[in-house]
Amino acid sequence: MMQISKRELGGLALGLMATTLGRSVMATPDLPRVKVGVLKFGTVSWELDSVKHHRFDQANGIELKVLDFAGEDATNVAMLSGDLDVIVSDWLWVSRQRSEGEALTLAPYSTAVGAMMVKQESEISSLEDLKGKKIGVAGGPLDKSWLLIQGLARQDHQLDLATEADVVYGVPPLLSEKALSGELDAVLNFWHFCARLEVKGFRRLIGAEDAARALGASGPVSALGYVFREAWAEENRAVAMRFLKASAQAKALLATSDAEWVRLAPLVRANGRELEVLRDRYREGIPRRPVAEEEVDAARLYEVLAGLGGEKLVGKARELAPGTYWAALKA
Repeated sequence: MMQISKRELGGLALGLMATTLGRSVMATPDLPRVKVGVLKFGTVSWELDSVKHHRFDQANGIELKVLDFAGEDATNVAMLSGDLDVIVSDWLWVSRQRSEGEALTLAPYSTAVGAMMVKQESEISSLEDLKGKKIGVAGGPLDKSWLLIQGLARQDHQLDLATEADVVYGVPPLLSEKALSGELDAVLNFWHFCARLEVKGFRRLIGAEDAARALGASGPVSALGYVFREAWAEENRAVAMRFLKASAQAKALLATSDAEWVRLAPLVRANGRELEVLRDRYREGIPRRPVAEEEVDAARLYEVLAGLGGEKLVGKARELAPGTYWAALKA
């Protein structure tokens, strides 16, 4: 997607108040509509709420229609069936769909990824210490973060975590509860669950981004992207670019305005220190690298992940499919 440098974040933020205060245009059916499918309680809804609340969509000549779904599989099906214009998913899924004939493409959305968390007082200080320990893993055995951390454990410690630790797979909220109750020695969870655990006395043992760098990435790689059909984006290039610009403006606001996070607190379902940590971790995940650089690193990581997850993860393709990242963003 449209990448935001620190300088650009500041510049965008300066214009946000004037843009918001000076806007009096009401929703109009004449604006092209962009239908975005999101998980009902997912973090993407925070950004899109800012887009709608401040009318960044209308300011950019589009009308954003946000549709809630119960799960990721439902959004994927809706995208493949043509019921949505945009969803949020990862580049591995997009690459596999392209390899199997579905011409999807993406624009980077967030580099925020999960981490292996342990209690502050835990004696666990390295991946090697996880041998024989009970680990909770969100996302299942083919989760990217889990595969990357397994790859690093093998590389640095000749440790096969999948077989030499007691691994429990489960849904993120349940795993967080089990970690809090002491039923788990460590938990690998999604980034926002990790942020909430930080406030409750946990520390990061290692993040998936650390594993990615150790396995060949030169910088942060977006875990998720805004995904759309390549044909739709090319036929409606101005509309797609306006959507990404509205997203960039919301990111700029969320990167600079603490007051905006206070406004979002009911949606985020956090207050005080917990809201601050979620805010800070979100900000760390704003993509700031050129798309072409991200794509190079994604291709490197794809080879690592393909070796770890095999055909169940990537299908028959052993390399990142060309066009996984929208070509218009690399021009």
